[in-house]
Amino acid sequence: MLSLSRTPIMRVWPKLAFLFLFAFVTLTNASLGTTLAADDATLTEIRSGSETFVKAFNAANAKAVADLWTKQGEYVDGAGQVFSGREAIEKEYATFFADHKGATMKVTIDSLRLVGDNIAIEEGRAEVEPSPSGTPGYTLYTVVHSKVDGKWLMASVHDKFVAKPSNYESIADLEWMIGTWVAEERGAKMESVCRWVADKSFVERTYTTTRHDGTTSSGVQILGWNPVTKSVQSWNFSADGGHAVGLWVPIDSGWRANMRGMTGDGTVTTSVNVLTRLDDNAYSWQSVDRTAGDVALPNSEEVVVKRQ
Repeated sequence: MLSLSRTPIMRVWPKLAFLFLFAFVTLTNASLGTTLAADDATLTEIRSGSETFVKAFNAANAKAVADLWTKQGEYVDGAGQVFSGREAIEKEYATFFADHKGATMKVTIDSLRLVGDNIAIEEGRAEVEPSPSGTPGYTLYTVVHSKVDGKWLMASVHDKFVAKPSNYESIADLEWMIGTWVAEERGAKMESVCRWVADKSFVERTYTTTRHDGTTSSGVQILGWNPVTKSVQSWNFSADGGHAVGLWVPIDSGWRANMRGMTGDGTVTTSVNVLTRLDDNAYSWQSVDRTAGDVALPNSEEVVVKRQ
């Protein structure tokens, strides 16, 4: 009997099978490569839309922001408020920009994937600078992108606020100080800028005084919580190398700061600085019980400082 293993067709079959398999894999890889390239191009287009959102936000352009949603798009903010449709979304962003002039956003995309020909899901983190009032934190967001008439738009956006570790709650009463302040008295001008630092655990106050003869002096003050004394404490640093530490005690409508420090030449100084809040946009300041070395100094004049 003739052995089948020795027939010509069986000897040729392994070669044919290999050629068929090679052709199938080649065609599959080519198809897969084309699909991956198309997906990459789509994801790049969506990322570009996210960048456009950040640019519109940083330009405080509420209409340009809202136009990146579908007509019936939905935005759910970190507090759970729902804004449906471009008109409502534009109005909400316009209000935010009016209340937070100069605010900018930074976005980090953690995940972006296609879940259909016309649907994609983006997840990431957004942070606004300067930080809005209240507990410091950042936003986790989820965006459902939809392709409408050939253009990728946001159909749904959900925000979730995440608080950062911070000592903010201990010094939340200083929130109203954040901003730019100016005082003018007898030809002299003092300008100070207060801002949050270290995730709202401290307030940094930089100040410059311009005298009537045009000369200037400047310094920095840091305010934070002292857990030992259970009070607000300040650290002052002046241009001549002097420095001082103050313990702040709350009083009616303000604070009394008991200061002790030294000038740049080593002279010990003491004073009591009284800050009285007049309203949200003004406070008065006066330094009393002042000494330099063994010499008593007269009280300073009371100065009214106004928000700019």
